[in-house]
Amino acid sequence: MTVLTIQWIKKNKSSMKLSEECFKKVKKDCFKFIKSQETSTEKFGNKQGMIKNYLIPICFWIAKKADNKKPYFVGLAGGQGTGKTTISSIIKIILEKYFKLKVFKISIDDFYKTRKERIALSKKVHPMLLTRGVPGTHDINMMLDFFKKSKAKKFKNMKLPNFNKAIDDRFPKKKWNTINKRPDVIIFEGWCVGARAEANKTLKKSINSMEKANDHKLVWRKYVNQQLKTKYKKLYSQLNCMIYLKAKNFSLLQKWRLKQEHKLWLKTKKKGGHKIMSKGDVINFMQTYQRITQNMFKNMPKYASIILNLNSNHQIKTAVYKSK
Repeated sequence: MTVLTIQWIKKNKSSMKLSEECFKKVKKDCFKFIKSQETSTEKFGNKQGMIKNYLIPICFWIAKKADNKKPYFVGLAGGQGTGKTTISSIIKIILEKYFKLKVFKISIDDFYKTRKERIALSKKVHPMLLTRGVPGTHDINMMLDFFKKSKAKKFKNMKLPNFNKAIDDRFPKKKWNTINKRPDVIIFEGWCVGARAEANKTLKKSINSMEKANDHKLVWRKYVNQQLKTKYKKLYSQLNCMIYLKAKNFSLLQKWRLKQEHKLWLKTKKKGGHKIMSKGDVINFMQTYQRITQNMFKNMPKYASIILNLNSNHQIKTAVYKSK
């Protein structure tokens, strides 16, 4: 494998030249997007370095592998608040602007079951399945159908769901995502994209207070793990590559998720309908994500194509490319 650091890129003159050329063409659009994500108190640090030294090389890597006969599926995963949406959006801008590729980006979050469906699931299987997030709370058949239709010889227009987290339900169909032309690259991002099931024996021990209090019979965690073993495994096996944003620990993710919640509140407060989560609410909410997230910390670096290691300041420290 190759570890890419800022120093390595500076020593590689040909890579540096291409990176500079690409950066000049995409800088304006990338910075414009980043600015739209910033708030008065939250600013991106070293955005130029992130784009030039890490995201542009990733785009060269993807563009080299993309095949215009069928979409190249890029999975992008990372824990809560790692910057998946921001990084995947910038990758999309670079691939479109510099490489002239047709790119479609969608989050696994957009495929959450409706609130009505999750209420029914929570009554049928376990009350904790009302909370969106874990495998089993997405419309897996809709995702599988999306992958299948994207690769069909005769491409047809598609409408895909768009989830409104502020109300914990889908947007009306008139606000759904539309694909009119076959994409060259599809970026499929989400916190549990690429996650794998764990061994049944490890499910027995509760990893937090929520599991201990609400899932002492293991019904919830066994159900979620079974989803990963079956339908989600089938879905993720169709990804051509995986990019993983690796944080140092789960505590950092909680901190970043709190900042993300505040940003969501700032964006929606004028429209109303979204109540900001307290620190306690966020910690409780994230406990449903903890088991899979910690399992991904341990296992994702073994099989992801590219690992972006994040430091405590929410910046990319190194990029590790697997040799394949």
